Amino acid sequence: MNIIVVGIGKVGYTVVEQLSQEMHDVTIIDTNEDVINDTLQDIDVIGVIGNGAISKTLTDAGVGECDLLIALTGSDELNILSCLLAKQLGAGSTIARVRNPEYNNDLRLIKDSLGLTMAVNPEREAAAEIQRILKFPTARNVDIFGHGKVDLLSFVANKNCNLCDKAIKDSFAKIKTKALVCAIERGDEVFIPTGDFVIKEHDTVAVLTPEKTAPDFFKQIGFRTTQVKDIMIIGGGKIAVYLAKSLSHLNVNATIVEKDLDTALNLSYNLSNINVVHGDGTNRSLLLEEGLKKADAFCCLTGIDEENIVLSLFAKSVNHDIKTITKVNHTLFREVIRTLDIDSVVYPKFTTASIILKHVRSKAARGGVSGVEKLTRIINNKVEAIEFQVSEESAVANHTLQELSLRPNILLGSITRDNDVIIPSGSDVLEPGDSVVVVTSTERLTTLDDILQQ
Repeated sequence: MNIIVVGIGKVGYTVVEQLSQEMHDVTIIDTNEDVINDTLQDIDVIGVIGNGAISKTLTDAGVGECDLLIALTGSDELNILSCLLAKQLGAGSTIARVRNPEYNNDLRLIKDSLGLTMAVNPEREAAAEIQRILKFPTARNVDIFGHGKVDLLSFVANKNCNLCDKAIKDSFAKIKTKALVCAIERGDEVFIPTGDFVIKEHDTVAVLTPEKTAPDFFKQIGFRTTQVKDIMIIGGGKIAVYLAKSLSHLNVNATIVEKDLDTALNLSYNLSNINVVHGDGTNRSLLLEEGLKKADAFCCLTGIDEENIVLSLFAKSVNHDIKTITKVNHTLFREVIRTLDIDSVVYPKFTTASIILKHVRSKAARGGVSGVEKLTRIINNKVEAIEFQVSEESAVANHTLQELSLRPNILLGSITRDNDVIIPSGSDVLEPGDSVVVVTSTERLTTLDDILQQ
């Protein structure tokens, strides 16, 4: 596909990098010449210096021939204007980043009125990811599939986990809830395991399970399943606002610590059911005074990665049982972060990139063939979990799994049929209309038929 990306910040660079890896023709637009030059040194793309909300710049970038324009600048208004102009100039479809919580209620109207294909909001998606993690404090990350009926949970197998040192087929024979191990990370290696695979302590394990049985699954493998009742949030930015609004419906007591007075006053006015504290979140005495030792969860959402990491480590040092969730923007030290005592790390730019990549692959799918419904990357971004809907025309429709000749490192993890979730065996049949979650560590799948050997 021919794709134009406007705005090469942290999110934009990540999106461009992944689109380029998938062999799309990408043109980037940014007002900063240094940003353009640095990106061109790293990634094989075409660069245009200029304002992406001006018709001349878009025309110079070839907007009339592009299949998709993605506007990811730091300004919502600029992104919307860029998409509006691109559509008028002949772009096939458009995606805009819209971050301001004040626009949240009007997103559907904005999309419909301006002909946007999609409006993405990294902060809102990050808040939704944190909310899912808080539902299952034992999990490191949580994703949902099958219209909310299937959970993909990743966790670290610790000494209390009774899956350790046993073949998966043996340990799961004793588990009464439906679940399937779909990926495992051990050190720098990633495995799509068979039933004979033996899980070891410190492995990161990803499991697919019906949403209603997830708490019982954790209980059966030896993890605590207590719900979060009190959470402390450091930083009152956009993610905190979205998160606080969602927590108000979950009966969770939340405290937000924000050092900017105007921001704190605004939060207090707009979030009447949240305890807002004006103060420095790096102040040890303040954190202890506000109940850090009694909190169930600690969420660091400041704009400084180093601050978020250090504060999370401090929280663990004074409250070993606390669930720590840390927002990180930069990924240069991701391997180091993995070794630290931090329970969950949220990368908003990866979440946004996955949403956009899902759309691109769906658009690239051939007519009538089952395209991508949802895509997420798990296990330190090394494994893809992709949801497809089985179409009548698909080569896999009306066949049992054991009849299918699958490519290596591909696993069919779950089937959602109407209101039922099936953890499949070889005798299960893929029926038209089913939603299927496919997990792979090597293949970039565009359609469901891509899972088959050629």
